[in-house]
Amino acid sequence: MEGAAPLLMALVYLTAGVLSVPIAQRLGLGSVLGYLIAGALIGPSALALVGDQTSVMHFAEFGVVIMLFLIGLEVRPAALWTMRTAFLGLGGMQVLATGIVLSAVGVACGLDWHAAVALGFILSLSSTAVVLQTMEEKGLRKTPTGAAAQGILLFQDVAIIPMIALLPLVTTQGDAASAAAGAGLMAGLPGWIRTCGVIGAVALVIGAGRYLMRPAFRYIAQTRSREIFTASALLLVVAVALLMQAVGLSAALGAFLAGVVLADSEFRREIEGDIEPFRGLLLGLFFISVGASLDLALAARHAGLLAAAVLGVMAIKTAIVYVVARLFGIPPRTAAQTGAALGQGGEFAFVLLGLASAAGVIAGQISSLATAAVAVSMALTPFALMAYDNLAARGFSSGEEPEKGSFDQHPDVIIAGFGRFGQIAARLLLVNRFRISTLEASAEQVALVRRFGRRVYYGDATRLDLLRAAGAADARLLIVAIDDRDQAEVLVELAAQYFPNLTILARAYDRRHAYRLLQKGAHMVERETFEAGLAMGEKALRMLGQPPEQALLAADSFRRHDEEMLAALAQAWGDEERYAVAFRESNERMDQLLAADLQESAGPDAAQPAPAIGKGDGAA
Repeated sequence: MEGAAPLLMALVYLTAGVLSVPIAQRLGLGSVLGYLIAGALIGPSALALVGDQTSVMHFAEFGVVIMLFLIGLEVRPAALWTMRTAFLGLGGMQVLATGIVLSAVGVACGLDWHAAVALGFILSLSSTAVVLQTMEEKGLRKTPTGAAAQGILLFQDVAIIPMIALLPLVTTQGDAASAAAGAGLMAGLPGWIRTCGVIGAVALVIGAGRYLMRPAFRYIAQTRSREIFTASALLLVVAVALLMQAVGLSAALGAFLAGVVLADSEFRREIEGDIEPFRGLLLGLFFISVGASLDLALAARHAGLLAAAVLGVMAIKTAIVYVVARLFGIPPRTAAQTGAALGQGGEFAFVLLGLASAAGVIAGQISSLATAAVAVSMALTPFALMAYDNLAARGFSSGEEPEKGSFDQHPDVIIAGFGRFGQIAARLLLVNRFRISTLEASAEQVALVRRFGRRVYYGDATRLDLLRAAGAADARLLIVAIDDRDQAEVLVELAAQYFPNLTILARAYDRRHAYRLLQKGAHMVERETFEAGLAMGEKALRMLGQPPEQALLAADSFRRHDEEMLAALAQAWGDEERYAVAFRESNERMDQLLAADLQESAGPDAAQPAPAIGKGDGAA
């Protein structure tokens, strides 16, 4: 059974991840929290399915090295220059201010200043994985909040490198610092030799990356062997990591530097795609091992202290992000939402806390509590954004709200959301001389549109008082055109409950979102990409040789049958098994109807249409 032990361990890790991550994502917690929870469950403090994590974590930390290599690939000077305000301004000031404030709090709580400084700057980082995933789910990636958050997160990712390099300098143990500085092949050599070695290693990475690796990748690409190309990318990361370790620097620093050197390479996207799966798998293993290392008994004994640390850190970080954002002219709502999104600790805190503990900068017990605090704060991120939404709905930054008398009197239509979708509907209505009232929740979008002479008012349409002030009691139609899917459902439900006079037309993200909107009370839904996709299909038919009138008839036929199918399947929505059966039956019926329409429009002498793709082999 000795040889079966590694396979048994792999089975435990993989099972824990496969079971926990989908559940965590369904609950809105994200994959990182899923891995941490999985690790905590199988670790010595819970089910004890795995033991000491030291050897596993050493292997899994290579996932962190790959992540920093991929981050380096994104750090192109041209890209950074376009977002310099968010990157250097917001990001730099946030890390510096948060690090200083948290360090001061640590000293006030009795920590040694070395530990306080290290802990303060480690906790100044936020979770790129959690924030970006949460923003993607809430539709915030392409909003001003998303732009500000991504600039800050990018700076934090880059700031990890000097933090790793400078961490040994704040150690309270001279031996640890010396060991860190003189690790690898150069241990025991004079300081000036080690310095020269470091400079030489960095120069070698930059020179080889620019003048050797690019020609090498061109040569390898000519072999057209994806496996060799992937192996070459991994070889580069491993070789640079070993070189940096040999001169006493961090492997992560070397990987980041190699990524920066190749950021402008024509092979950047290919390299990213090839090694991304390794990053995901190894990072998952790393987070599971971190979760398994959590001392749950220690956290339970100090539950009060842990709760105070989590809430205190999140409150301080949120407040600092808000203040910094306001200093750069960002509106209050966007600043507050950005602060709520970035209040948690980051995944790299686990790496830095481990390094700080190993170097003697932070005591083991404090490191364990800080690790638990970071994990809990990451889990609370979705709830922090929900708290922001509730606060905003109750009138946060009420000074930016429109005056209640400023709306059009007795409008025919109210449009909630004045982005690309809402603007098209509004222009069509205005040209046909209908009166409209508009509400847009983004102050930046309102300012932009007003510059072009459009009457748009700032306000959250899910607020009952603003909806009433916009004329919902007298209007005939409500067009829900806001980006946020959850907010759209809230608005539809609110309008259906309080304004039965309104006919509600809602923008849907996809078919499933359309069903939810219909359940909430929408009278009609429009999937946001349906008509565009249909128009593209019609143009494709024309380019493939079909007469324009026949292509138009085909598109009209598809639209009619798809809308009928959408209405019919709405009755089965909510029962997954029943819906799946009904969908398959309706899909087959729709294919038959479309084929019949095509045959009828082509005439009795036309050839029979080709069978639908996949129908002959039993495909769904």
